[in-house]
Amino acid sequence: MPERTAKHLLTQRFRGFLPVAVDVETAGFNSNTDALLEIAAVTFTIDSDGRWRPDKTTACHVIPFEGANLDQAALEFTGIDPYHPFRDAVSEKEALKTVFGAVRKAMKQRGCARAILVGHNPSFDLSFINAATERARIKRNPFHPFSSFDTATLGGLAFGQTVLSRAVKAAGLEWDNSQAHSAIYDAERTAELFCAVVNKWDMLGRSHNATISKG
Repeated sequence: MPERTAKHLLTQRFRGFLPVAVDVETAGFNSNTDALLEIAAVTFTIDSDGRWRPDKTTACHVIPFEGANLDQAALEFTGIDPYHPFRDAVSEKEALKTVFGAVRKAMKQRGCARAILVGHNPSFDLSFINAATERARIKRNPFHPFSSFDTATLGGLAFGQTVLSRAVKAAGLEWDNSQAHSAIYDAERTAELFCAVVNKWDMLGRSHNATISKG
């Protein structure tokens, strides 16, 4: 498929919105009080067969903001040590600038006006991104402030599973429990699941149109 055609299909598929798979790891559930610890974002491309594929991953470890709450149960669940000397973490502002920069670059390449977050129960991820954006006083957030694509809902529709690991495996993709609950791993699996759903739907649409044309 010519690059121009692939770009047009990606741009027009969701009326000018660029889907970006995102996962955050945190030190709790309250985006206003609990620390953001990791963020990862995965952009998409369309291959020569017209199928959606994950493209580039951008990720950062994040230093807890001043006064942030660190819930011990959440840290034990993720296995993250926020102050590990080899963690190579950056401030919320630097992390968001890195991720937002990669998203804006993809938007420009695809000719999209805005990004839309793809996540597994994405209201959680979006709330932490929005709260961190406000704390960092970043004025230009490329993501739609409240709209998103939920792979829990999409996975339930397409494969009958709403838990990320189960939906990924039901889609015929690999899942490694030992790598789960890191932002990069979960964002990349979320991206793969999103592609599996979109490709499945598009294939059904093409088959339906072919049947109609033959009739």
